[in-house]
Amino acid sequence: HRLTGELRLDRDEGMNDLVPEDPSMPMDVRAVIDRLVDDGRLLEVQADFAKNLIVGFARIEGIVVGLLANQPTHLAGALDIDASDKGARFVRFCNAFNIPLVTLVDVPGFLPGVEQERGGIIRHGAKMLFAYASGTVPKFTVILRKAYGGSYLAMCSKEMGTDAVYAWPGAEIAVMGGAGAVNILYRRELENAEDVEATRAELIERYREEHATPYRSAARGYITDVIDPSETRATLALGLRKSLTKRELRPAKKHGNIPL
Repeated sequence: HRLTGELRLDRDEGMNDLVPEDPSMPMDVRAVIDRLVDDGRLLEVQADFAKNLIVGFARIEGIVVGLLANQPTHLAGALDIDASDKGARFVRFCNAFNIPLVTLVDVPGFLPGVEQERGGIIRHGAKMLFAYASGTVPKFTVILRKAYGGSYLAMCSKEMGTDAVYAWPGAEIAVMGGAGAVNILYRRELENAEDVEATRAELIERYREEHATPYRSAARGYITDVIDPSETRATLALGLRKSLTKRELRPAKKHGNIPL
């Protein structure tokens, strides 16, 4: 059994090959999960509901975890009302049975639209934040690529009390994506530019390098470390093994007031 045997911390170079060179190209998170968990086996829960968020149970070096992952191949991985409810319920279930949580983040934001607004996306999205913040089990987060705005908080950022947040080198951590940010921050430059599209592309690249880079987030303490994709399984396995004895003491109270 892996828990009684030697902990394997070897690198998985195949994980590096999963990252598309073009940041706008979607990445099937199932390929990451297959390489991350033991024997590629995930017991998925509610597989046909809110497919933009994958939740399920797996093992990482023998340790049972509850895994949540944005799925960019469906709705670009954005969180909507159904995904928020699905994720919040799963997080609460894992916390009730003391199952560590591993969250894989590639989220561009909450799904926009009048239908989502009228349905109460803010209230439903808040359930995710409440569930993660109130959870006392070991919590580990890996930012694979995009982590924008409030949706990143909902996917268990450091502010939600996670034990460690890791990011891949190409991850983008910011209030919003480069295209939207550039239109706001550099509006005058774009209005006066001779070649608007070329200038916009240059400014987007500069925004990614200067503001959205994970190294800037690491320097400010928003994430724990920047890791190579090949180190993901080993890093999580070691962190989970160290957190087996985690006990979090909180003020005695009946319960919080979850946003219903």
